[in-house]
Amino acid sequence: MILYNVTINIQESVHDQWINWMQNKHINDVLATGKFSSARMVKVLVEEEMGGVTYAIQYTTDSMETLQQYYNEDAPKLREEGNRLFGDKMLAFRTELEVISEFFQNN
Repeated sequence: MILYNVTINIQESVHDQWINWMQNKHINDVLATGKFSSARMVKVLVEEEMGGVTYAIQYTTDSMETLQQYYNEDAPKLREEGNRLFGDKMLAFRTELEVISEFFQNN
């Protein structure tokens, strides 16, 4: 299993608009590509020197091949919308992670 992690710092001046767009449109658009089985949005609990608020969105996919298909077929269009709406008020970086093992508490 592969996690596609997108970490985004968003300026406070557009924070509420961005949160609404992410939760009601963008994440759903990414999932609608059919290349991810789930997504999780988390807030990074650290104060950034540059200001703004930082979030990480983690998309789960089955393989690097599927993620590469997303990069080739879908990512440019989906990234363009965010750039058009938020421009330099949003800073993003992406990380690819491979899940090695998972552990859960036994009840």
